[in-house]
Amino acid sequence: MIKPPLLDDAAVRRHLALDALLPAISQALMDLSAGRVVQPMRTVLELAEPNSLLFVKPARTAGALATKLITQMPGNPARGLPTMIATLLLLDPATGVPLAVMDATWLTELRTAAVSAVATRALRDGSPKRLAILGSGALARSHALALAAVVPLADIRLWSPTRAHAERCATEIGGIACADAESAVRDADLVVTVTNASAPVLLGRWLKPGALVHAVGAPRPTWRELDDEAMGNYVIADHRRAAETESGDVILSGATVQCEIGEVLAGTVQVPEGVTVIFKALGQAVEDAVAAQLVYAAATAQGASAAA
Repeated sequence: MIKPPLLDDAAVRRHLALDALLPAISQALMDLSAGRVVQPMRTVLELAEPNSLLFVKPARTAGALATKLITQMPGNPARGLPTMIATLLLLDPATGVPLAVMDATWLTELRTAAVSAVATRALRDGSPKRLAILGSGALARSHALALAAVVPLADIRLWSPTRAHAERCATEIGGIACADAESAVRDADLVVTVTNASAPVLLGRWLKPGALVHAVGAPRPTWRELDDEAMGNYVIADHRRAAETESGDVILSGATVQCEIGEVLAGTVQVPEGVTVIFKALGQAVEDAVAAQLVYAAATAQGASAAA
């Protein structure tokens, strides 16, 4: 009987290095856009609690095969639990033999932010940037970490509907909690939306011309974080088909997806200079697969070293 090792949260955190993850994510996004990834549309199951969801996300690349189960439970913070809980099964792509089962909560948080980081590096120069974050959960924290790795942050302003959550998160990431979303967004060079909102929390009229918005939340066709004016800017997606069929921000606004970020990274699409960019990222299964492969390789190497 095959008994794959179980890598808990501590092991995943120990073996998933951001400096290794960034180039892996960049390559995965280019491979996705070039058709070198086998990845069906994710399955989404609505759960009993309002706005609670189960996602099933498989993907295969040349070097990795994985599927992830992830729940989004907005009521979890009140229970002392993360909003997102994820578990991933990594398999040998040649044989289908399970290689590892791992807690994928931190993996999801870091790879999501890593996508925003590689997009920022591709779309903006390396001068200091003013960052605004709407949301105060785990993805707010991981974005502050990942973005700081690719661009100097002049300051961080954060807003969340729950003031206490905003203040706690702002303290942890070295930012300032704002009383309202507009105060956080005004004059920001980079804006990250990582909320549980199903109606717009970011209005286009607040955006500084030339800003880059990482629209990460609102993963359902009827949910949105951005209003029509914001979505009227230059829209890039992590995956065009996913954005056009799963993103309420895109669907409800009638926005046109101009290109995929993988095309920008590969140099096959040039984004016009000076435009305000909305990067709609729904999170792709290939990102989980390559991140999990990094974790497994590092854990295996450590085990081999310990046994030597």
